[in-house]
Amino acid sequence: MVAKMIRPNLQVYGRQIKRKIRKEQKCQQHPHSVPKEYSLHPDPLTRQFFSPDATRARSMRAALLIQRWYRQYVARLEMRRRCSWNIFQSIEYSGEQDHIKLYNFFGCLMDHFTPASSQKKWISHIFHESDAFQEMELERYFSYKNIEVPDVHSGPHLTFPLTISNVTELVDAFKNKQKLHAHYVLRLLEKTLMLLRFLPNINHVSTCKYKEITICGDLHGHLEDLLLIFYKNGFPSAETPYVFNGDFVDRGKESIEILLVLFAFQLLYPHDVHLNRGNHEDHIVNLRYGFTKEVLGKYRVHGKQILRLLQKIFSWLPLVTVIDHKVLILHGGISDKTDLNLIAKLDRQRFVSVFRPMRGEASVRQEEAERDDGRRRVQSLSYGTAVRLRPDLPRHSLHSASRQEVGSVEEELSERRRLAGLGLTSEQGSAKVLQTDAWRQIVDVLWSDPMAQDGCVPNEVRGGGCYWGPDVTQKVLDRHKLQLLIRSHECKQEGYEFCHNRRVLTIFSASNYYDVGSNRGAYIHLGPDHIPHFKPFQASRTTRELTLRQSVGRTERSALQALRMLLFTHKSELMREFHQHDPQHTGLISLRNWAVAMETVLHLGLPWRVLRSQLVSSSHDGMLNYDDWFNQLSIIQPNAKIANTSLLETLYKHHSNLETIFRMIDTDHSGLISFEEFHQTWKLLSSHLQTNISDKAISELAESIDFNKDGSIDINEFMEAFRLVEQSRAERKPSPISAEQTTDKH
Repeated sequence: MVAKMIRPNLQVYGRQIKRKIRKEQKCQQHPHSVPKEYSLHPDPLTRQFFSPDATRARSMRAALLIQRWYRQYVARLEMRRRCSWNIFQSIEYSGEQDHIKLYNFFGCLMDHFTPASSQKKWISHIFHESDAFQEMELERYFSYKNIEVPDVHSGPHLTFPLTISNVTELVDAFKNKQKLHAHYVLRLLEKTLMLLRFLPNINHVSTCKYKEITICGDLHGHLEDLLLIFYKNGFPSAETPYVFNGDFVDRGKESIEILLVLFAFQLLYPHDVHLNRGNHEDHIVNLRYGFTKEVLGKYRVHGKQILRLLQKIFSWLPLVTVIDHKVLILHGGISDKTDLNLIAKLDRQRFVSVFRPMRGEASVRQEEAERDDGRRRVQSLSYGTAVRLRPDLPRHSLHSASRQEVGSVEEELSERRRLAGLGLTSEQGSAKVLQTDAWRQIVDVLWSDPMAQDGCVPNEVRGGGCYWGPDVTQKVLDRHKLQLLIRSHECKQEGYEFCHNRRVLTIFSASNYYDVGSNRGAYIHLGPDHIPHFKPFQASRTTRELTLRQSVGRTERSALQALRMLLFTHKSELMREFHQHDPQHTGLISLRNWAVAMETVLHLGLPWRVLRSQLVSSSHDGMLNYDDWFNQLSIIQPNAKIANTSLLETLYKHHSNLETIFRMIDTDHSGLISFEEFHQTWKLLSSHLQTNISDKAISELAESIDFNKDGSIDINEFMEAFRLVEQSRAERKPSPISAEQTTDKH
């Protein structure tokens, strides 16, 4: 029965196919045939227009037009995305350089000036070895036994030695925004430090027993990215080894959670989980970029202990990982002076911070003797005169700081020591050279970036490390018989990027680094063939739901907002530069001169002429009214009222520097500073900037922000009160209706 029903249908279908074939054959025999409705048309041009050849030609032209339009559309979006990317990266590197300049300023202070006794405590502790807790003090900082975990604690509970169930419970707790109790945090850190102290500077890993090794780049507090990597690739285990290439903390809001998860897995699988140190595993960097603030906010009672332990742990993190003696993995890069044999032998734990060469015990004792004997007579910062740095001292990079130490400044200090009878012996001199060489090795490993040109030059864009070229890559890799260098340290739009003839590979694992949609993250699978296989990802679900145009537009708006804030903070300098291009004081400058002035003041290396349409809303005949332009910047004033505009602009412009100094002088990490410390902070900043801010203006500012009138200032409240915020269009420009209503009322 079924066969009878199917057979007629097949016959009908067969007849339809035959008719279609005959029709196509007829068209091929008569190529100039036209549709039936036009077959009797008297105009031959009309019949030719509807011919099959003409139709195919029109279709091809339409397809080419659509293709050209789409390519132009994508190219414009890509140009906007790259421009936004350049804005974010330029501002980021400018901030890093600013931070290093501030730190070099403190270093110069310590080398040339003896603070008054009231200031000695909170300036000298930044650098002195005596402030870093010694071995005999470890027990006091590991006093987790005195911290009880209440029975009602809803967070995860750990038992030691750790088990896989403990660690997975910890990961699930962090996924659900729970917090690990301080008792377990301190105990976990204790176990981690004990393990790290037995690890070498260079970890050697073999792929013999593994199918492949997973390599991750910067995470920067993005716990969501780490969890996504674990979801896609699996938890670390004896079968799934990992190498995490530094920069676990700062910028993101869940840095401490990332550290605790990674430390837990390393304790569980010490031979299969490897952690390299990054440039952000440094307590001085953490002061500026958020990790210190995060820990103190989450652990108000025991935050200080946790931070001090992490200082020690960071200094014990290995510097390099080598796979099969063929693949070199380090955080930043190399230089023409990089020597893996020297790196393997240095005492890495002595470099708690790499912002300054390590001082030997002899130099510390010598400096203490000089202070005690009163042999160095210098001016205190307590009084109004600003400290002037010598003009011949370069302050652009960490290597510049090294040259500063061993150059003319060192000669001057040696002369002072000679006059005081404290000259260095030859052994001390050679030891100092070795310490400086070791320090430079670490700085290059943590801070350097590759460049397209041959050579090796100081990295003055970041302020630390160097730029090295393809010739240096070939020289260093060939010398150590290596094939590939894998590094991180730089955000890449796709999460990875090759350079130097594919012998240098950058991997970055923090997606949405600058803003949602700004970049993808990635990790690498590396097998015994040493060929990297990339696994890009995007952690944010919001980004995956956006179209390309929406994603680029969102990133562009965020980048322009950050740039407008930067322009606002440099208003005085820009106005002075505009006046130089406007000698007649007409209030107008050409758009070309506007672009030149912007780069002269900001030094960001941005395509200002391309950005002009985004930053300049109106101009007449190629001329810009710069007073009106500044008024159009979408920035609102803070709530606090400050009459001193110079002080207000300094606060805006050096907001991050000011917060860094606050964190430095807040020695007990209480989040509160006294009026005296507030006053000394501003004096330090004015000395660094070589500006003069009156005591009266500082006092008025302190009183205006002492909200509860208790004589102390909350650092977080103060910084939030003066954080620049983008003003909405509704606030910037009243609507016509509201304007009419206002006119009617008057």
